[in-house]
Amino acid sequence: MKPHFHKVPIPTRTSFSIRHDKDSGFGTVWHYHPELELHYLIKGRGVRFIGDNISNFSDGELILMGENLPHTWRVEEGTNNASVEVIIIHFLPHCLGSDLLLLPEAYQIPKLYEKAKRGLLVKGEAKEKIIQLMHSAVNAQNLDRLIALLSILKILAETGDYETIASAHAFYKSNDSETLRLNKIYAYTLSNYRSDITLQDVASIANLGITSFCRYFKLMTKKTYNDFLVEIRISQACRLLIEDKMATEVICFECGFNNVSNFYRHFKKVTDMTPLEYKRKYLYKTAPELV
Repeated sequence: MKPHFHKVPIPTRTSFSIRHDKDSGFGTVWHYHPELELHYLIKGRGVRFIGDNISNFSDGELILMGENLPHTWRVEEGTNNASVEVIIIHFLPHCLGSDLLLLPEAYQIPKLYEKAKRGLLVKGEAKEKIIQLMHSAVNAQNLDRLIALLSILKILAETGDYETIASAHAFYKSNDSETLRLNKIYAYTLSNYRSDITLQDVASIANLGITSFCRYFKLMTKKTYNDFLVEIRISQACRLLIEDKMATEVICFECGFNNVSNFYRHFKKVTDMTPLEYKRKYLYKTAPELV
């Protein structure tokens, strides 16, 4: 999907940006920027889009995104930005000086930057250490600020406790009209995925005929609109499964599927698990005694 270029504001007399947001505009348009982004979600839930990956997000996620990796977050329907809290660090690859990356002692940092181009979901002990450093870095000044960033990069470069989020892919820079059109499609799908969305419905949102829309969407996203819609519905189903408040058959219809066997088939295709296997895997991670 063609993302919108975003100019990250870097405060004057600083080499990188760090901010603690509690009620600002979270969930911007589908965008990219040359800065790497370390994103700690203190509070919030919804759906995130990173590269070609669509997943739910919830409290406590720590993600490192590489330069020019397209992304956006959309808060859960019925909530607002006031219910989201994040700490975000933006920094250019050479923000600490180009020579730093050439030093033999720093050989792991360029490797980290390369891995981050697919997005890294950081876990375990490394995550906990980085979160503490991010909190302290928010109010740090002068050399303490640089030391905090270097300490964070050291942990990220040395840990293997992460999951890669997106697959390797290319994308094209967009103009404003393309950005507006794609975000209309996004917004319409997220608001209506429970309903029976037809190609005519979504094509009219994009001001295109059905054939032109199908060709356009496949060119922009490398997937069909139906595949995109199914991924949205399955991501919502995953969230409802781990909340464990509805029967699987009810979740099927709640997420826009009108046939249980069809729901099971799509769920298996997207997650490589059955709904029951997915639910058990989550319950085992959070409360082994319940399984």
